[in-house]
Amino acid sequence: MFIDWVALLLLNMLIGYFLLAWYVAVGLGEADQKRWAPAFGMVGLIALVFGGTMVVTWPLPGPYGSIYGEMSVLFGITFLGASVSLAKGWDLRPVALYGFFAGLAAMVLAVRIVDLKLTTHPVMTGIGFLLSGLGGVAALPTLAWFRDNKIVRYAGALVLILAGLIWVATAYPALWMHAAAFKDWQPMTMRGVVPPPAH
Repeated sequence: MFIDWVALLLLNMLIGYFLLAWYVAVGLGEADQKRWAPAFGMVGLIALVFGGTMVVTWPLPGPYGSIYGEMSVLFGITFLGASVSLAKGWDLRPVALYGFFAGLAAMVLAVRIVDLKLTTHPVMTGIGFLLSGLGGVAALPTLAWFRDNKIVRYAGALVLILAGLIWVATAYPALWMHAAAFKDWQPMTMRGVVPPPAH
């Protein structure tokens, strides 16, 4: 049995997409941008720390450590960059440029997940990655040219909500399944097993 925290990454990601949808639809036009910084920072910190841990330790079989870990790192650092920028009153466009290329990576993975039939529901997962990536790609043009266009912003928020809903449909069943899968699991210290000394 391998131990993973994909459910945590998925839950954090869906929260991030709903937060971002709310920000795009409503917050982008507000005078007080700083109030959004803590929430973006919370999402970014969890994604970066636990996605980074997944990249380093690779607890998942096959390519899943890369798919979920690396994309979580990109997602997390983008949200942390947005958090700092919002707190400091800096221009969000440089962060959005980073998000553009991170979004392209998610869209490439969307095609590959469906192509290789990865995950138990490859089409749904692929659509989730595609919509998530589209959100990242669209951030830069939205900030650069359509910041005051409510139709474009609402359309972008809708895409983000749809991405969030895909991750809702993925994260909560994963959380439910993990409770059963790890019900009888015991850490080594509770099994009385002493790991061999390192050489």
